[in-house]
Amino acid sequence: MSMNDNSAHSYVPYQVVSADNSALRTYIMPLLRHWPWYVLSLSIALAGAYVYLLYKQPIYRTQASLLLQDEKRGNAQANPLKELEVYSPKKVVENELEVLQSSTLMEHVVHTLHLDTRYFHETSFGKREIYTDSPVLMLVEVANPTLYKKPLTLSFPTNQSVRINNTETYLLNQGIQTPYGRLRIMTRQPVDTKTEPVVVQAMPESAAVSMYASKLKVEPTSKTSTVVRLSIEDAVPQKGEAILATLINAYNQAAITDKNRVAANTLNFVENRLRMVSGELSSVEKEVEDYKSTMAITDLGAQAQSFLQTSQQNDTQLNQVAVQLAALNDLQEFIATQADKRGSTPATIGLNDPVLLGEINKLSELELKRDGLAQTTSDENPMLQTLDNQIKATKNNITQNIKSMKAMLTSSQEQYAAKNEKLESSIRTIPRQERALLNITRQQTIKNNLYTYLLQKREEMAVTFAASVADSRIIDAAKSTIDPVKPVGIVIYALFSLIGLLVPTGAIAGRNALNTRVTRRVDVEQVTQVPILGEVMNKRQRETLIVAPNQRSVIAEQIRSIRTNLQTWTESSPKQVMLFTSSMSGEGKSFVSLNLGASLALMRQPTIILEMDMRMPRLHQLFDIDNVVGLSSYLSGEATLTDIIKPVPGHPNYFIIPSGPLPPDPSELLHGPAMKELLESLRDQFRYILLDAPPIGIVTDAQVVAPYVDSTLFVIRHGVTPKHSLKLLDTLYREQRFQNLSIILNGVGGSEAYHYNDRLKNSYLYR
Repeated sequence: MSMNDNSAHSYVPYQVVSADNSALRTYIMPLLRHWPWYVLSLSIALAGAYVYLLYKQPIYRTQASLLLQDEKRGNAQANPLKELEVYSPKKVVENELEVLQSSTLMEHVVHTLHLDTRYFHETSFGKREIYTDSPVLMLVEVANPTLYKKPLTLSFPTNQSVRINNTETYLLNQGIQTPYGRLRIMTRQPVDTKTEPVVVQAMPESAAVSMYASKLKVEPTSKTSTVVRLSIEDAVPQKGEAILATLINAYNQAAITDKNRVAANTLNFVENRLRMVSGELSSVEKEVEDYKSTMAITDLGAQAQSFLQTSQQNDTQLNQVAVQLAALNDLQEFIATQADKRGSTPATIGLNDPVLLGEINKLSELELKRDGLAQTTSDENPMLQTLDNQIKATKNNITQNIKSMKAMLTSSQEQYAAKNEKLESSIRTIPRQERALLNITRQQTIKNNLYTYLLQKREEMAVTFAASVADSRIIDAAKSTIDPVKPVGIVIYALFSLIGLLVPTGAIAGRNALNTRVTRRVDVEQVTQVPILGEVMNKRQRETLIVAPNQRSVIAEQIRSIRTNLQTWTESSPKQVMLFTSSMSGEGKSFVSLNLGASLALMRQPTIILEMDMRMPRLHQLFDIDNVVGLSSYLSGEATLTDIIKPVPGHPNYFIIPSGPLPPDPSELLHGPAMKELLESLRDQFRYILLDAPPIGIVTDAQVVAPYVDSTLFVIRHGVTPKHSLKLLDTLYREQRFQNLSIILNGVGGSEAYHYNDRLKNSYLYR
């Protein structure tokens, strides 16, 4: 009777785990079987991490904070000299970040701190860099290319000499000619024969600039502030602090220099004008003195005084026009002669036209912006070319304004001159001596007022020049971290531990990838949809028949588990014929069938096993049963059923039909009607009939008897069954070549025992 004829039943699986846990165990448990390799690999990895941390020199981070005054973000402080109208451009944070990271500033730092040489001490864990602890300072005056190829070892045979690379000895604190170039080795502290040797690594200054510039990081603390954070990582904290402090100082000095340049140009103009007016004033005062002494004049009349005041006012205005014309002429000459030059600012003393002053301020702003941008970009930069065009256009505007103002001032000068002539005609009514004195006194007053005005402006410029400060303020001075930032111990240990886990995992995975045998349950589940009935652990005992009364071994329990699963779907069928086969010899098919039959017999159910492998019989040899008469004898008509059924010694209710003598045509015997008649006769006498057939991958005996059986159990052994045979099994299942085909996994490792999958729920066993 076939299971397909039974009515449907619903049962709860005997052993089921979730699919997620099943998949997890499928991949994890094979790895856990090799735990000693993981322990060894982790131990080696952690030891390697410990050694790495011992030999790796720690790196420290140094940070400083700088506040920039930025007109865009409203952080510019009030200028205490703003009333002096001295031009002072504001900072743009983005541009200042580029300036701080420029090679020009870093080159100044490298040159100032002599960073083109590094100093080391040899320790038990490799070289360790030192900075101020180095007893000497090596200055490279003229270098040979060999100097940069390998480090120099400096030892001190005496307190006045140094030995380079244990070869030549030279004097300290003076220039010396060596095979590596002209050097000067200066002592920072006293040395003697006990002083530890110093290893010096020299590098070209350009290489040092590039190295430290790449380490430097300058970034704003946020998008809304003008505070920038400077940081650098180095093996010596003192050196990192010195680099940032020197860099900030150089940046501030450069900013002060730019601001002082504007004030210096104006101050030079005022000084020149002051020297000229001082000479003119001295000449006029001497003329007044001589005239009064000669003419004996001590006082002027009220009328003369009135004319004098009016004339003085007119002359003052005329003088102011003259000063403005002179300033315009100087400005026009500056624009004409300085058309292609930058870096200086024209003086604007006496000029009060807001349009002209605005254009001059704009010109100065554009030139300073161009100078700042030129430090970080090349001349072909489009931004530089745009600034050059703007500068040229601004100068053209200034020239046009100068022409307009000169025309206006010339007209005013003519009006004031005409007024002077009118006043002079009135003054002629005054006595000749008094009129002459009035003229001389008027010139004296004019020169004196101009001299006072220029003195005031000179003092203002001097104060501005002396009070120039950088438009930045140090918030946090350079300070290094107490603990090193590299290498991070926990990260190194974690990384090495990960490597320690990956190495054995990769080795195991690689071995599994190259393996062509079934080694895991998942290997079967991924290829075929045939349900898995149960699993049997890898056997260590030598006995073949291990299922016996009072036997509680793990394998015996697994056989009982398979028996329980069989009983789940055999309750509706009074008689069962089960075919056992496999893909090749050596997969434990006979072992599983023999022990499963013994387990069924322990339930006091008449059970018989047929040794159908007539080519290579083995079962009868296990029990020392005579094989003179057997299955082949019955199928060929030479014996009766009673002659071939023999009891299994020591196992009640358990019988065996040996294979019998090897016939010349085993497959033909199985094809005959005698085989069907045999199974029908056995159904009358036995509850369970087990057919131990040859492997289907070798002969077709199993397929011949497949139509007569109720279920087929295909045995797959871990480490023996080829993976390609699973495709054949799946094909047989899909084509329904065997009745109720299921799989028994044999030789499973201990970690995979009792491992079941939810796919059993969908198999025919639970329908």
